Amino acid sequence: MKVGEIKELGLTRQRETVLDVILSSHEHLTANEVFAEAKSKLPTISFATVYNSLRFLKDAGHIAEIQFGNGASRFDKCTHRHDHALCTSCGKLVDIEMEIPADIVKRAAKYSNFQPETLEFTLRGLCPQCSSN
Repeated sequence: MKVGEIKELGLTRQRETVLDVILSSHEHLTANEVFAEAKSKLPTISFATVYNSLRFLKDAGHIAEIQFGNGASRFDKCTHRHDHALCTSCGKLVDIEMEIPADIVKRAAKYSNFQPETLEFTLRGLCPQCSSN
């Protein structure tokens, strides 16, 4: 989805603003970061409205939510299956577009005894900026 297509969705002004923030960002924002940016565009918006809008937009398939354990969720404009690299120093999160071989999913299911639904690969390490410091 592109920023110019938001009006066609028939969303409330608040939901349009939240979606615009996510689609305009080159980062994977937390709810607090979305709220700060949305508040600069729409000063009357509340955190509860942003939070509820994020849930609505996720449930509607317009955005994706990325969760890492008990940490803050991050929101992604990219809704198709993809993977991520996470910097263990600064927290930078970037998309990785790669195929996961089917045998890895089968092996993970065998070792865990889980019935697989999805497999998400997260590379953890230092981003280029942190590794050069």
